[in-house]
Amino acid sequence: MSNLVTSLSDAVIDAFASNIRGEIILPKDSNYDEARKVYNAMINMYPGMIVRCTDVADVIHSVNFGRENNLSVAVRGGGHNGGGLGLCNDGLVIDLSGIKYVRVNTEKKTVRVGGGNIWGEVDHATHPFGLAVPSGIISTTGVGGLTLGGGTGYLTRKYGLTIDNLLEADMVLADGSFVTVNANQHADLFWAIRGGGGNFGIVTSFKFQAHPVKNVFAGPTLWPIEKTNEIMEWYHSFIHNAPEELNGFIATLVIPGPPFPEELHNKHFCGIVWCYTGDLEKADEIFKPILAMNPLFAMVGPMPYPTVQTLFDCMMPPGLQWYWRADFFNELGIEIRNLHFEYGSKIPTALSQMHLFPLSGAAARVGKDETPWAYRDAKYVGVIVGVDPDPAKSHKITKWCKEYWEALHPYSSGGTYLNFIMNEGQERIKASYRQNYERLTKIKKKYDPHNFFRINQNILPSESNGNHYIHEKPALAAELIRQLHYGYKFNS
Repeated sequence: MSNLVTSLSDAVIDAFASNIRGEIILPKDSNYDEARKVYNAMINMYPGMIVRCTDVADVIHSVNFGRENNLSVAVRGGGHNGGGLGLCNDGLVIDLSGIKYVRVNTEKKTVRVGGGNIWGEVDHATHPFGLAVPSGIISTTGVGGLTLGGGTGYLTRKYGLTIDNLLEADMVLADGSFVTVNANQHADLFWAIRGGGGNFGIVTSFKFQAHPVKNVFAGPTLWPIEKTNEIMEWYHSFIHNAPEELNGFIATLVIPGPPFPEELHNKHFCGIVWCYTGDLEKADEIFKPILAMNPLFAMVGPMPYPTVQTLFDCMMPPGLQWYWRADFFNELGIEIRNLHFEYGSKIPTALSQMHLFPLSGAAARVGKDETPWAYRDAKYVGVIVGVDPDPAKSHKITKWCKEYWEALHPYSSGGTYLNFIMNEGQERIKASYRQNYERLTKIKKKYDPHNFFRINQNILPSESNGNHYIHEKPALAAELIRQLHYGYKFNS
């Protein structure tokens, strides 16, 4: 069982603070409640200490402090993790938000990024040079969390997952040591972090391969929800045979308001958000078969790539209630299409939705064991999210999300994209890594044998004899510790 930060003496904390250049935030501080917030407002945890690191030395000191005092340790990058795995109750949060820089090498088309950056900052820095790194679809997402879990978005079909474009990383390991990992240095660890999450250490710097992307032809098309079956059947055939420069994720959704016309507000739709990175002079020809499907609404046209990356930022700001469920899928048969129509017609709040991200093209040409991402043969990453600003609706959005997922799951590939789930247990994690899980457990044992980095989608060290209850349910276990310590009643 981990110690509590509150059990440490002032002298121990003061000695630690003397080695930190960044900011140490304790529960007594006026900015504590603001500092403990994350993107998902459904997560409400109370760390014993938050360290906002400004450099690698701060990270090393924080790791050593956490290990030497047997504290629960969470690592926070952008704070977007759905399950709130960048926080812990009564433990130490190592916050990387102060480690920010983006350095573009125009000759080699590479980008060096700090562990605390968000993707909008990367897009801002690379765009003037006509470059981009494959990432997600919300610009406030942290670089670290998205990358370590895989990374799928508008550039996936053309340039692969984010992990397929990771060239190198600087890391602080569980013993406090610092290493640089790439194809030639600590190659086993480099393999593991390309999809293995935060299990193996804290990445303080990423080096990515960037690609020529400047202006794109992009935007949403919408059809009435009653056309879901027809549009999904067409989409499945169309997208995987389209030029790889064309990407588009399909969704069931409700239009919440502006910038969409008022007549669309609060109505249910089947939609596709497109992004074409090819020759803009060919865009009209590429979009002919799309527009031939007679969308009720189409708002597509040329725009800078950072614009398409920020299309949903205003609708999905930090501080909303979120509940996530996800799966991989290989096809969109009649049963699946009917379920999307059924549950898409029952979306409970204006921000709740379902997305299917295509995985063909460059992402599918990487071998299933070249990275921990084992589902290279899947056609889609599917995610269902219940979202609303009102905490009183958290049960409503959670219930809809779970029921939608439970209906679809029997038609899935069995595992899931771990960036898109809550805390769902060890078997779910194993299923998501397939044949790569055993290799990951061995690398975990080599670099983190005592499972110091366990507040994540946890991979247990091979032959681990540790407390599996603590490992499998870190947030729940931490809450139990907190409530026992403070004498609260525990409700499972």
